[in-house]
Amino acid sequence: MTVIDRRSVLAGGAALLAAQAAPAAPVPLTLKTAAAQGGRRFGSAFAWAPPGRDAGSFDNPAYAALLQRDCAVLVAENQMKWQAIRPAADRFAFTQFDAMVDWAMRHGFAMRGHTLYWAYSKWFPAWLNGYDFGQRPATAAAGILDRHIETVTRRYGRKIYSYDVVNEAVDPDTGGLRETSLSPAMGGTINVLDHAFRTARAAAPHAQLVYNDYMSWEDGNEKHRAGVLSLLEAFRRRGTPVDALGVQSHIGLFQPTSNAGAVAHRLEPEWRRFLDRVVAMGYRLVITEFDVRDRGLPIAIGPRDRGVADFARAYLDIMLSYPQLGDVLAWGLSDRYSWLRGFEPRPDGAVARGCPYDMDLRPKPLRDAMIASLAKGVSYSA
Repeated sequence: MTVIDRRSVLAGGAALLAAQAAPAAPVPLTLKTAAAQGGRRFGSAFAWAPPGRDAGSFDNPAYAALLQRDCAVLVAENQMKWQAIRPAADRFAFTQFDAMVDWAMRHGFAMRGHTLYWAYSKWFPAWLNGYDFGQRPATAAAGILDRHIETVTRRYGRKIYSYDVVNEAVDPDTGGLRETSLSPAMGGTINVLDHAFRTARAAAPHAQLVYNDYMSWEDGNEKHRAGVLSLLEAFRRRGTPVDALGVQSHIGLFQPTSNAGAVAHRLEPEWRRFLDRVVAMGYRLVITEFDVRDRGLPIAIGPRDRGVADFARAYLDIMLSYPQLGDVLAWGLSDRYSWLRGFEPRPDGAVARGCPYDMDLRPKPLRDAMIASLAKGVSYSA
């Protein structure tokens, strides 16, 4: 028989009271919860892939788990671009993107749309670059653009809340506007861009309309930034319905350095001047494609990860000091599936380490730096 004496009862009561009085252990922040503290959403690009293929896809259970833990908003890396969904002038192919949107909706994500018009003939489908616009080229070209924007936006309705309506219209080498196979037919690039935004506003009046470009803070991008500012000013003069600037944020350390923080400190004043001019025009900001290009950092993982984290923290602290900055999206969560592995391999052959998770989907110092910056940032002013 169990004997319960007065001393045992008192000791048990004291232990219970102490447990109730002790503060609960803090719940570790994720990228999603850190962003939410400032009224923002964190998100990422993701992909479609056949079941069983090792890819940054929602069909990859390990990667899908990262998306669900860290993200509130998603964007297709490639599957909404013209080459993916517009195989011919009279035909669309939505199977892959439909699957991505359906998965996102089932799991409670918001969705961004990228992109309704990538202003770069290099990335047009072949049929568009060789298209015969006939005797009324302006009408024919506008019809192709209208059909694309209207078909996409009406198919997805309010499932997509924000669109990169136009992507990369400014030539980084000259600061001027790129010509495409549509622009001669429509009387110039600016006519194409204005038409795209006005069509998007009419077809998706609920959506945030974004001009998205690279124009990053590193040395050598001065002409690009000046060209983007000129374009944004021109949009305002003509009343073109552009709500926000998408700042891609593929930031990079390209020259050998062991002090990423010092590089960031030197770049900050000019970058703030650029951002100040953008928000002074009344534009919102969105970080649409964040990652870090680490070519100039040492091959050793320890100092390289520290340099990536320091550089990213300095950059994000600047961006998140603007209440006009809304959503923050990475261009992928894991080095394993990063576009940087193929597009910009390191000269020493080492795997680029520019994402918050490594090749084995383990968190890195970059993730901690991103969380700290998101948690510290000023609140978004909607």
